[in-house]
Amino acid sequence: MATSPRRPRALTHADAEGRVRMVDVSAKPVTHRVAVARGFVHVSAAARRLVRTGTVKKGDPLQAARIAGIMAAKGTATLIPLCHPLPLSGVDVSVELARGGIAIEASVRTTGQTGVEMEALTAVAVAGLTVYDMLKAVDREMVIDRIRLVEKRGGQSGTFKARTS
Repeated sequence: MATSPRRPRALTHADAEGRVRMVDVSAKPVTHRVAVARGFVHVSAAARRLVRTGTVKKGDPLQAARIAGIMAAKGTATLIPLCHPLPLSGVDVSVELARGGIAIEASVRTTGQTGVEMEALTAVAVAGLTVYDMLKAVDREMVIDRIRLVEKRGGQSGTFKARTS
């Protein structure tokens, strides 16, 4: 059986004349919502060694990045122009040494009328930037990579899980 091509969805952040606007979510039901995002910072072996031994001159980049990610999730609406300010019920950010670099994951939760995907993605991005800031004296060739949404639950569109995480 052949599948029909999906029609592109209308842009919800644009009015009939194409001007950007903040979406009115007042008619949407309040539901529990969760979003999980991940990213990776490719870091040199020398920089990873400093992190592992706790000898980074600026302090512990993993803890600094974790706190920065939490703060970023809470401040997403001040950074992304059309995001709604949301009361977050939980933010968990994991920043860990991994083969070839530092793995970052953020999980954000709320009970509300709109999702927390942007908060999770912002947490990962800012945590990655913080790792870069903390280690740039040792490794200027770091690459912040693969920032992506891996899971979303709640709301009208239901559950999303990335095919590859």
